[in-house]
Amino acid sequence: MNRSVSNSLREYARGMAGGLMFSLPLLYTMEVWWAGFVAEPMRLVLYVAAVFVLLLGYNHYVGLHQEASRWEVVIDSVEEMGLGLIVATVVLFLLGQIETDHTVFEAVGKIVIEAMTVAIGISIGTSQLGGSDEGEKRSAQSSAKNDATFGGQIALAGCGAVLFASNVAPTEEILMIATESHLGKLLGIISLSLALATVILYYIEFTGSARLRGPGHGLTNVIMGTVISYAVALVVSAAILWFFGRFDDVALLTCIAQTVVLGLAATLGSSAGRLLLQ
Repeated sequence: MNRSVSNSLREYARGMAGGLMFSLPLLYTMEVWWAGFVAEPMRLVLYVAAVFVLLLGYNHYVGLHQEASRWEVVIDSVEEMGLGLIVATVVLFLLGQIETDHTVFEAVGKIVIEAMTVAIGISIGTSQLGGSDEGEKRSAQSSAKNDATFGGQIALAGCGAVLFASNVAPTEEILMIATESHLGKLLGIISLSLALATVILYYIEFTGSARLRGPGHGLTNVIMGTVISYAVALVVSAAILWFFGRFDDVALLTCIAQTVVLGLAATLGSSAGRLLLQ
């Protein structure tokens, strides 16, 4: 089985985005952080082994490369676990859950607990969320029904943002992360949000991306599409936080920080929603 570098990178990026989509609420959950903090080494080893067996089974029966040999299934599963570790480490760092005052064991426990769920999401995302094949592209060019208007795209982005952000907006973790995050972490979250919007909409070929792009999409359209998705995510995040009373008697800077923190989840929803909800 030979894959070009570009196809492999696209699959990795699609899987990482899918991993975040399926596991983001857990990455924001204090109880999961604590489980990783107190977990015994043997429990972590057994948890990793169990997830690896699940990945082997999934990749063998319903994975992206169904013609893959057993060795290639093993490689795919190891890659997904490795990507899960990377994604979990980056997100937990930006959320302030991996700091210099934490011991190595504390950090490893949190990362492993979160990464295993992310790895399963990566496996599912890689194999199930790709859909920009030639048939879809031809359909995008020939069917007027698939040509969503600007207002329609905003509505889809808003629906997706609400679905994702509402899962974590009512929790105490959003306020806790926001109050503990300094400017550098917030800028990192903003950068990650914009990067996710860009790759989901224009690079990794999620289902529906050909209908969204249509024939021809220059740099201007990419920038505008990314900014619009992120803007919708921030507006939805602020509205949901206000609805749940998270802005009551809170300083303006803390309100902005909460919006940015929740905006990461909302951006996943606003970007993927424009594709998957069509």
